[in-house]
Amino acid sequence: MDINMPEMDGYEATKEIRKLSADVPIIAVTAYAFASDEERILNSGFDAYASKPLEANTLKSQIGDLLKKRILLV
Repeated sequence: MDINMPEMDGYEATKEIRKLSADVPIIAVTAYAFASDEERILNSGFDAYASKPLEANTLKSQIGDLLKKRILLV
């Protein structure tokens, strides 16, 4: 989920998704890379954080980790 989307930003979109499901994994994607940004993101309902430019292997690993956690919870 990109943080700076037009019309509805990533925070608002995530808030709406969380109203429907706590189980949908959401990774924030943003150019903001400060520790305070990451803290705000993780406290806003996102499951993980990836800074731009994206590192494909890191994103793949994050997705795999989140899916494994979801499978273990089922």
